Amino acid sequence: MADWVLYMLRCRDGTLYTGITTDIRRRVAAHNAGSGAKYTRPRRPVALAYLEGCESHSDALRREAANKRLPRAQKEALCRAWAAQQAEAICEERP
Repeated sequence: MADWVLYMLRCRDGTLYTGITTDIRRRVAAHNAGSGAKYTRPRRPVALAYLEGCESHSDALRREAANKRLPRAQKEALCRAWAAQQAEAICEERP
């Protein structure tokens, strides 16, 4: 996994939140504890919907800005593709 990651969270109300971090587990836990972004506090619990490795902090910032400009339909398509990839990886792990 890259040092920096772009992530999207699905909030309880169905909205998507985009951010970057170096520690996705800590960051999701912070969002769910209410110490994450102001946007996610009233929309807890949140769940990881998308994750993408980035080469550097500046790359992560650029990807975050680009992702935030995407229409919701494209964000949802990214989330579906990522979820399918995760499911496929889990199936490949099982004998």
